[in-house]
Amino acid sequence: MTGLEILVLVAVLALVLVAAQLVRAASPFIVNAIVGLVVLYLAQAVFGLAIAITPVVIAIVALGGLPGSIVVIVLSVLEIAFV
Repeated sequence: MTGLEILVLVAVLALVLVAAQLVRAASPFIVNAIVGLVVLYLAQAVFGLAIAITPVVIAIVALGGLPGSIVVIVLSVLEIAFV
């Protein structure tokens, strides 16, 4: 192997390790977003609520999880936001 090949191999390995760290850091937010969106979907399906799914709603649900989705539902029911 030449020096350039070794350098490319080390760079690719470093990128893979950084990508793995990013996925580990983002996975709790992904799980929160999925759980929150399921709760919002059930609120729409069971109670007939009209909650607009926007990037802001997804951010609130991803950061807050179940409590975030409850806040979105309450704000929607009170017609303060997300109507």
